[in-house]
Amino acid sequence: MSDKPKILVVDDEISVGTMIVFLLTRGGCDADMARNADQALQLAQGREFDLITLDVELPGTTGFKIYQKLREIPHLKDTPVCFVSGRPTIENIQRAFELGAADFIEKPFDAREFISRILSHVTRKASTAYTGSAVPIES
Repeated sequence: MSDKPKILVVDDEISVGTMIVFLLTRGGCDADMARNADQALQLAQGREFDLITLDVELPGTTGFKIYQKLREIPHLKDTPVCFVSGRPTIENIQRAFELGAADFIEKPFDAREFISRILSHVTRKASTAYTGSAVPIES
């Protein structure tokens, strides 16, 4: 069993998804990639993840719709989700945060900044009872 953070990368562009997986792996994470909604939901049903990166535009659906389905999976309902998109319209950014996303990262991105932002959310989840808030919950 690995102590590395487990990340699900959902992106339909093979080159982008592969690059994100590579960056996360170099950053000390284990990463799985899904190229569409069906693959993402299948992986999500069977595994726990510390964070999910989710493209806004996917074949036949949107990342926003997948986000809502992911929230229905009990073991992932509090997992941070970072949207990653080449279309950072104010509407997309606003929608992501209204849904409860942890972050919205614009493509193209700087590799070091991307890893820093992702790992900050993973660290926050590990050090708090992640509720979408940076405020730790005392026991």
